[in-house]
Amino acid sequence: MTAPAVGPLLGRRRGRRRSPDRSQARIGYIFSSGYAVLLLAFGLFPSLYAIYLAFTKDGGFVGVDNFVRVFNDYRFWPAVQHVAVYIAFWLASLMIFVVLLALVVHAIRIRWASASVRFLYYIPGALAGASSVMLWLFLLDPTVSPVSGVLHALGFETFVQVVSIDNLPIVFTLIAFWAGAGGWIVIMYGALNNISDDVMEAARIDGAGPIASAWYIQIPLMRKWISYMAVMSLAAGTQLFVEPRVLSQASKGVVPQDYSLNQLAYLFAFRQNDFNGSAAISLLLLVVAVALSALFVFRGGLFERD
Repeated sequence: MTAPAVGPLLGRRRGRRRSPDRSQARIGYIFSSGYAVLLLAFGLFPSLYAIYLAFTKDGGFVGVDNFVRVFNDYRFWPAVQHVAVYIAFWLASLMIFVVLLALVVHAIRIRWASASVRFLYYIPGALAGASSVMLWLFLLDPTVSPVSGVLHALGFETFVQVVSIDNLPIVFTLIAFWAGAGGWIVIMYGALNNISDDVMEAARIDGAGPIASAWYIQIPLMRKWISYMAVMSLAAGTQLFVEPRVLSQASKGVVPQDYSLNQLAYLFAFRQNDFNGSAAISLLLLVVAVALSALFVFRGGLFERD
């Protein structure tokens, strides 16, 4: 009587066990391939082409001449200042109010009330950027706004006064916060849920109140998520375009068409037919955004393991 061939049988069984893993890997590659193609077509290749345009003119290499021409344009530095002030207000409002509102929502122990508040916060994010601006055109006009009393109390009598150049960073921050903060509040709420109940219970036993627990435990443990919010919001903030463009049309030129760097790049490309200068502005925006994002990533420990 011969012994059964155990080795070949085990090999076949192992092969059968591995086959589902391989098929799942193939499916994963198929699904991710669509994103990879779109990333190459609309992300990497356009970026490389913009770099080529930024250092050439009529097909010839010109070094930094396009950047010098952009720097010497009388509209460039005011646009830089406008975007920088807006980003400062925008990021500060997110860091303070999003974290604060997430902590407040997380402190609500009634489940339906907490879910309802999160849903209300998230609703504005479902509107497109242009739709949000159109809604705010109505809110910012003291003659028809439901908050006209507040606007009159602040000394604004007309829409033109509200959207003056000095007020625009605050106006754009309010629009962006109303449209985008809700989603970040939900994300921060999820980050708070990941904090161990044992940690919070230990803090309460040690006598820490809600404010001390938030400052010394919850916010430090949310540091990675706050850094992630800062990076993504910084990338969106540097692309300021829809809001000033719509307000420019609504205010009949009170808001300039070259208010932001994205608007200026648009004017270079489609009004002056200077795609090289437009690419130079775009590349500058990319470099600054990447540098600031790297600062948030490393200072916030975004890729550190717990």
